[in-house]
Amino acid sequence: MDDAERRVWSRLPDGTRSALAGLAPADLRTLLLAVARDRAAAVRPADLVRRWRTDRFTRPAAADPRALAAVEARMWQLLPAEFAGVDLSPVAPLGTCSVVTPMSQNRIVTTFRATEVLSDPTNALAIEAAVRRREQQADGAVHLAACHRVLRAQDFGPGWSSHFRLFTLVSSARDGGSGRTEARLLTLHLAYWRTVLATLLPQSAAPRVRLTVLDSPVVGERIEDTVRPALGPSGVPLVDEPERRRGRGYYVGAALRITAGDGADEVALGDGGFTDWTARFTSDAKERCLTSCLNTERLTGAGTGVAACPS
Repeated sequence: MDDAERRVWSRLPDGTRSALAGLAPADLRTLLLAVARDRAAAVRPADLVRRWRTDRFTRPAAADPRALAAVEARMWQLLPAEFAGVDLSPVAPLGTCSVVTPMSQNRIVTTFRATEVLSDPTNALAIEAAVRRREQQADGAVHLAACHRVLRAQDFGPGWSSHFRLFTLVSSARDGGSGRTEARLLTLHLAYWRTVLATLLPQSAAPRVRLTVLDSPVVGERIEDTVRPALGPSGVPLVDEPERRRGRGYYVGAALRITAGDGADEVALGDGGFTDWTARFTSDAKERCLTSCLNTERLTGAGTGVAACPS
């Protein structure tokens, strides 16, 4: 419990926390909705205008929606036929991120109805992938794609929005041994992202896909003897990034990073890697899951100079 929590609980009668914790979910929801209704009744039109101007959760995005729509439409056109498109709900089950990742629930916008505002489409798509894998034969595979505006509770600093759009891929298939499944999934994702970068960014933008082997020498071997030969030497460079630290403990086996620019001008466009999410959702340790995503507002900005949002 942090200082803010202690301060709030100390102002309430003894036993309040245990009483609330002991309520049935439906009763707690009824109570919270009543509190929200009372607070909303006190809001005036001028309050809404003030919040609209100042609240980082509600301010519109800076990107030109026409340019953004054109970029995303082209990305859908470039998507391989193996991927099924999914139009995700604006909300996901409570705990969608924090249950399977080190992400704190404090970084998620939680609702009163046992849901949370979507903060990362990869987690939601992984649940959908697990549901679809349960309906398949063991040797099947699921490849899903979604493009969605996400909202995150952390403050990215002045000038940055807390919401932005991510184009996301999630693939799940059963382990075939010797890193063969990982190599197949990596090849599919990396080929797509390289095609997107080559199509939508000028060569002068210096797009790169960066790969890091985390804790799996076998996957590292498959990257060298299978993935790289399948992708070929030409096109957007595939760069080793062994010094990467971010994402260790979040991703397993291998991680990827999508960038544009060089040195101090480098812009992070996307991220991804292998996770154990579908293995945990299906209770099958043999299930392999690869997620990857790209911030389409940053991609649009990298190609046109439009201001972008953080990832």
